[in-house]
Amino acid sequence: MVSPGPLVKGHEKLTTDCFACHSAWRGASTSRCTECHAVADVGLKTTTGVPIPLRTVKVSFHQQLVEQDCMACHSDHQGPKLTKRSRKPFSHALLKVSVKDQCSSCHAAPKDTVHRDIKLECSQCHGDKAWKPAQFDHKLLAPAVLDRCESCHSAPTDRLHRQIQASCKSCHKTDGWKPATFDHDKYFVLDRDHQATCETCHKNNDYSRYTCYGCHEHSEAKVRSEHLEEGIRDFTNCVECHRDPRAEPEKRGGGERGRRERE
Repeated sequence: MVSPGPLVKGHEKLTTDCFACHSAWRGASTSRCTECHAVADVGLKTTTGVPIPLRTVKVSFHQQLVEQDCMACHSDHQGPKLTKRSRKPFSHALLKVSVKDQCSSCHAAPKDTVHRDIKLECSQCHGDKAWKPAQFDHKLLAPAVLDRCESCHSAPTDRLHRQIQASCKSCHKTDGWKPATFDHDKYFVLDRDHQATCETCHKNNDYSRYTCYGCHEHSEAKVRSEHLEEGIRDFTNCVECHRDPRAEPEKRGGGERGRRERE
């Protein structure tokens, strides 16, 4: 007889004893497995009766399987060296409902902030084939959590978002961060003096940044000089003070001069 490959660790002593696992004309069978591995002890004790340390045992789910068929999940020979190691995928369908619905009985419960505030069954977002990707519906969240995006997501730190005090849902939707809607009537009115295309102020399709230097005879040097005279050093964030071109600039150290120039 020719062995299809080396045995897994723990069965090395059976390398020359094929009939320890195989029956003539029938192949390997679960009945041979249980001659050494008592079902009640699988995952809890070794074949010699030595207890397995608890730190290596997640749950004795072998006792909760619908059918005690070792061959459904386990294969012994590791296959030829030129091929990948032989292994059979585990199917959650083999578990009893009482165990299958309690993921934490086998898997460690996630401790991150996203899962901490969610009181849902794992199956409402995750499949039993793999943990990722997950299908998440924000509607499953409690209202108090739904209105606090930063409890799960990192708050954006770019210049555009720093100047906006509105909630995320004013521009963004829960099914995707992009595309976003931005209402200039709330934050920077595009009136008759600002009838411009997006590209006039936003360059290279980067809508998180803008420039006012292309209009009103503005230049970085001139803007810098005028604002420094008034003690204003953050002169790149125009809309923070000039939110509405029809209104007077907000007081930010140099507000008086701005009003005199308009008059």
